[in-house]
Amino acid sequence: MSVPLGTGIGWRPGIAEDIAGLPGVDWVEVVAENIRADDPPEALRRLRARGTTVVPHGASLGLGGADRPDLGRLVALAELAEALDAPLVSEHVAFVRAGGSLTGSPRVEAGHLLPVPRTRDALDVLCANVRLAQAALPVPLALENIAALVTWPGEELTEGRFLSELVERTGVRLLVDVANLHTNHVNRGEDPATVLDGLPVEALAYVHVAGGFEREGLWYDSHAHPVTRPVLDVLAELCDRVAPPGVLLERDDHFPEAEELSAELDAIRAVTGRARARV
Repeated sequence: MSVPLGTGIGWRPGIAEDIAGLPGVDWVEVVAENIRADDPPEALRRLRARGTTVVPHGASLGLGGADRPDLGRLVALAELAEALDAPLVSEHVAFVRAGGSLTGSPRVEAGHLLPVPRTRDALDVLCANVRLAQAALPVPLALENIAALVTWPGEELTEGRFLSELVERTGVRLLVDVANLHTNHVNRGEDPATVLDGLPVEALAYVHVAGGFEREGLWYDSHAHPVTRPVLDVLAELCDRVAPPGVLLERDDHFPEAEELSAELDAIRAVTGRARARV
């Protein structure tokens, strides 16, 4: 069963004071690798003290990689979830490292979320890693679809089918990033509506919305620009299918004034409010 979250924003130190003053922020998401379970920032403690839900969002587990998840990273994520009294944690359908002693090549950290090939073999590995992560975590896990510039050759499944089978086999929740769906539409020709049609929307945990920009035919998911109408249109497509339990605005750089952040949150509420009204 999904946890009702409401409307939220990604918590970043650079806008911590603005977030504390924004009206109608029900919850925040923190980058898990940037927060210590034994010493969270004071501004985050104050949000928790007034009842704001905090969800840790990881980026380093690499659950789509050939290696099993690192136990130390899982323990750190589990401890953070408990310290923040989080109702769930999230990560990505991606791999972030490769190589190592078993491959005869140096171990490489990509520093970026890389797309998992949509093949049966890759799905088997992903499901095995997800189950290990779920067993180590004290709360439910949600996984996010990522943006990518390339499609692997020889893929056997669509994005929707790949994610649907992942949910069927593991019971993992879904974090749907509508900005990433728009990015993949521009860069890879994948229709967001078709992807959404293939998803088990009953597994939806929450939604990401973020800004970006187009240059020379490519979309850059910058998280440093205002949310555009096409991204909100994808959110509306999702809301035609389900009322999201939570929607979160991501902003990682070039932070605007608090008034602009508030206006973007209002634009998101305008879309999701129509879905909740129908329900």
